[in-house]
Amino acid sequence: MITIIWSLCLFFCLSHSTLVLAKHLCLPDQRDALSEFKNEFYVYKLYSFMDDKKTETWRNNTDCCSWDGVLCDDKTGNVVELNLYGSELNGPLRSNSSLFRLQHLQSLKLGSNNISGILPDSIGNLKYLRDLDLPYCSLFGKIPSSLGNLSHLTTLALSDNDFTGELPDSMGHLNNLTELHLGWAMLNGKFPHLLLNLSSLMWIDLGSNQFKGMLPSNISSLSKLEVFDISDNSFSGTIPSSLFMIPSLFELNLGSNDFSGPLEFGNISSQSNLLKLDIGENNFYIVDFSIFLHFKLLEVLDLSGNHLKFSSTPHLLLPMIVYLDLSSCNISEFPKFLENQTSLQELDISANQIKGQIPEWLWRLPRLQVVNIAQNSFGGELTMLPNSIINTFIASDNQFSGEIPRAICELDNLGTLVLSNNNFSGSISRCFKNVNSSISILHLRNNSLSGIIPEEIINDGLRSLDVGGNLLSGKLPKSLINCTSLAFLNVENNRIKDKFPFWLSSLPNLQILVLRSNQFYGPIFSPGYSLSFPILRIFDISDNSFSGVLPSDYFVGWSVMSSFAIIYLNGLLPRDFLYDIHQRSVFLTVKGVERELVGSGYDIYKNFDVSGNRLEGYIPESIGLLKELIVLNMSNNAFTGHIPPSLSNLTNLESLDLSKNRLSGSIPTELGKLTFLEWMNFSYNKLEGPIPIATQIQSQNISSFAENPGLCGAPLLKKCGGEEEEAKKQEQDEDEKEEEDQVFNWVAAAVGYVPGLFCGLTIAYILTS
Repeated sequence: MITIIWSLCLFFCLSHSTLVLAKHLCLPDQRDALSEFKNEFYVYKLYSFMDDKKTETWRNNTDCCSWDGVLCDDKTGNVVELNLYGSELNGPLRSNSSLFRLQHLQSLKLGSNNISGILPDSIGNLKYLRDLDLPYCSLFGKIPSSLGNLSHLTTLALSDNDFTGELPDSMGHLNNLTELHLGWAMLNGKFPHLLLNLSSLMWIDLGSNQFKGMLPSNISSLSKLEVFDISDNSFSGTIPSSLFMIPSLFELNLGSNDFSGPLEFGNISSQSNLLKLDIGENNFYIVDFSIFLHFKLLEVLDLSGNHLKFSSTPHLLLPMIVYLDLSSCNISEFPKFLENQTSLQELDISANQIKGQIPEWLWRLPRLQVVNIAQNSFGGELTMLPNSIINTFIASDNQFSGEIPRAICELDNLGTLVLSNNNFSGSISRCFKNVNSSISILHLRNNSLSGIIPEEIINDGLRSLDVGGNLLSGKLPKSLINCTSLAFLNVENNRIKDKFPFWLSSLPNLQILVLRSNQFYGPIFSPGYSLSFPILRIFDISDNSFSGVLPSDYFVGWSVMSSFAIIYLNGLLPRDFLYDIHQRSVFLTVKGVERELVGSGYDIYKNFDVSGNRLEGYIPESIGLLKELIVLNMSNNAFTGHIPPSLSNLTNLESLDLSKNRLSGSIPTELGKLTFLEWMNFSYNKLEGPIPIATQIQSQNISSFAENPGLCGAPLLKKCGGEEEEAKKQEQDEDEKEEEDQVFNWVAAAVGYVPGLFCGLTIAYILTS
C-alpha cells in the first residue's frame, strides 16, 4: 500500500513538473521571430571591453524563454522583455523586422549596438511597450511620429544618436511617460512645448543638443519633475523663477547655454529639495552669493563662467555643499567663506585672477579631496600641509617656483597630480614612492626640472605620465613595462638619452607615445621584438637620432591607425575620461606648423611622425595599411627609393611631409585621389617627372616641390620635356596657320579683285560707247 501511495505521489510530482515545464516553453511563433531577428544582424566585437554576445545562447532546440536577454510572461509564454544591450549587433532595424511580430513586448532595450539607420515607423506597432531603450545605436533621421501610439510608455531613452529635426507633436500623447532621455541626440528647434502636457514626467534630459530660444514661463506645470537637464544647448533669455519652485526638483542642469541677466530665484519654497544646481558657462550676473542659502540641501553648485561677486566675510555657510565650481568667475581673491565649508569635498577655482599663496586653512578642511587652482597667478614656493584624503591636486599654469614640496609625498591617497606650466626646479623627488601605489595621473610638463626620471614615481596603476618640456636626462624607467593601464606617455623636449623602448609595445592600453626632441638613438626596429601598437593613435619620435631601416611589414599590427575603432579603456566610456583627457597636452607638427593639441583633440588625431632622424632605406609599402592616419611626417631623414603608391590608401590623410630625404622616381598619380589631403611637401629630394594633375596637388605652394631638379609641370614654372616639344609644335602649327590665313586672305582678295576689275571695265566701256 505504501508503495502505491509513493508511486502516486511521484506520478503527481512528475506530472506537475511536466505541466510547469510545458507552461514555461515559449510559443513557436515567438521563438521563430527571435531567431529571425538575430539573423537580421551580424555580430562583431565593436568595443574592446565588451564580450557580451547574448544571442550566442539562442539555439532552436532550447526554450527561448531561457535565452539570455529574453523574458517571457509566466502565464502566456509570450516574450515581454528583450534586453540585448551591448550585444554587438550590427545592421539596420528594418521596417519589416521580425521584431515587430513580438506584439506583447513591454520592454525593449537595444542600446549600445550599431543599429545604424532610421528608426522605422513600425516601432509604433509595439503598443504594449512601457520601456524603450535605444541609446548609443547610431540611429539617424527624424524621430518617427508613430511613437505617439505607445500610450503605455513610461521610459523613452534615445540619447547619443544622430537624429535631426524636432520632436514629433504626437509625443504629446504619451501621458504615462515619466522619463525622457534625449541627451546627445542632435535634435534642434525650440523647447518642445508638447512636454508641458505630460504631467507625469519626472525626468527630462535634453542636454547636448541644438535647442535654442527661451524656456516657457509655465514650466512649473511639470509639478512632478525631479531631474531637468537642458545643458549644452543654445537656450537664451532669463530662467523662469517658477522652475526653482517645483518642490520635487532635486537636480537642475542649465549649464553651457546663453542665459543672461541677474540671477533670481523668486519665492523659493522652504521645502526645496534641490541637491544639484548647474548654471555654469552662461552670462549670469551674481551679486549676492547668499541667495544660494535658500537651498538648504544643496550639495553640488556649478557657477563657472559667470560674473560673480560676493562678500569677503567668512561667515557665509552652505551647510551641505560637497562640490563647488567657481572657475572662470573673475575672482581676484581666494574666497574666505570656504573656510567654514566643512562638508566640501571638491573645489574648482581655476581660470581666475587669484594671486599670492594658498591659505593654510584650505588643507584643514576635513573632507576636501579634489582641489583645482589651475590658471591663476599663485606664486612663490608651493606650501602644503599633509592631508591624508586629498586625491586630486591640479595647480598647473601658475607662477610657483622652487622645488616640488615633499609634503605632496605625504598625500597617501593622491591619484592625480598636475603641476605643469610653472617654474618648479630641482629634481623629481624619490619620495613619491610613498604615494606610488595610487597615483594614476602625473603631469609635470614645462617646468625646469632636472636629473633623471626616478623609478619611484612609476606604479602599476599609472595611466598618464607627462614630464615633457623640462631638463631631464638619463633613460626611460624600465618599470614602465609594468604599467598595463598606461595610455599617455609624453617625455618630449628633454635630454633623455636612450635606445628606442621596444618594450612599450607590450602595454595593451598605450594610445599616445611622444618621445620627440630628445637624444634617443639607434634603430626603431629589432628582430627580437614585435613592434605592434594595437591602439596607438599618436606616435611622435621626431627630432632624435634614430637610425636604420624599416622592414617591409613594419606597419602590420597598428590596428587603430589601420581601421575605424572606438577605444574604451578599462570598461569606461569616453566621458568618464574627460577629467583625465583635459589635462593632456602635446605639440605636434601639422601642415608644416607646430600646434598644441589639448584635451579632446586626441579623439580625432591619428599621427605618425618620425621626422628629423637618420632613418634610411625604402619607405615600406605596408604604410598603406594606416588607412585612418591624418598626419604623416617622415621628413628630414635619409629615405631612398620611390614614394610608395600604397600611400593612396590613406584616404583620411590631411597632412603629408616627405621633404628633405633622398627619394627618387615620380610622385605617384594615385595621390590625386586623396580628397582630404590639404597640405603636402616633397621638396629637397631627387624626384623627377611630371607633377600629377590633381586639384589638391596643383593647389600646393611652389615651395612644396622645390629642389627636385627632375620635377616638372604645374605648379612649377618648368615645363616637362614632352610639354616643351608639344608647345613648340603648337607654336609652329600656329605660325603655319597664320601664314596660311595670310595666303588665303591674299588669294581671296586677289580672286575678288579680278572679277571686280573686269566688271568695272565692262561698265565703263558701256557708258562711254
